[in-house]
Amino acid sequence: MYKVRKPKLSEVVQLKALIDHAVARGLVLPRTLEELYENVRDFYVYADEKGLAGCVSLHIDMEDLAEVRTLIVRDDLQRKGVGRILLQAVLSEARELGIPKVYVLTRCPEFFEKQGFVKTTLEQLPYKIRKDCARCPKYGVTCDEIPMTLQLNSYGNKKE
Repeated sequence: MYKVRKPKLSEVVQLKALIDHAVARGLVLPRTLEELYENVRDFYVYADEKGLAGCVSLHIDMEDLAEVRTLIVRDDLQRKGVGRILLQAVLSEARELGIPKVYVLTRCPEFFEKQGFVKTTLEQLPYKIRKDCARCPKYGVTCDEIPMTLQLNSYGNKKE
């Protein structure tokens, strides 16, 4: 039986190991242990009898914008709906907070398109560029992440 929940501080090292495995495969950018402790409240984890099997975070940028970050599912649970369940957890939180728009930078755009996200450009996310992208060694040269957005409404349904 699975459970999606907020992580415990005692699980941050295990969370980092999950993220590091995805980093080694080129799926996400690295996160330091200190960064994970500082932002642990942004995360949701998927736990099963083997431990942490997935994670995602919702990072609030501004009153009307938040980023979906670090969506990872353990290899043995790929394509079994775990990513969708984790994504729904952060989208529900965004709706509860009244955030009308979320975005993601991803190397897996097909997954997010199935969830209603649409491709955009980094220029449509100037706050992200100023805050994070400008610090990234891949910015402007080798960035291979696709920016995507999803409009939310307060009733929990996607806007068309």
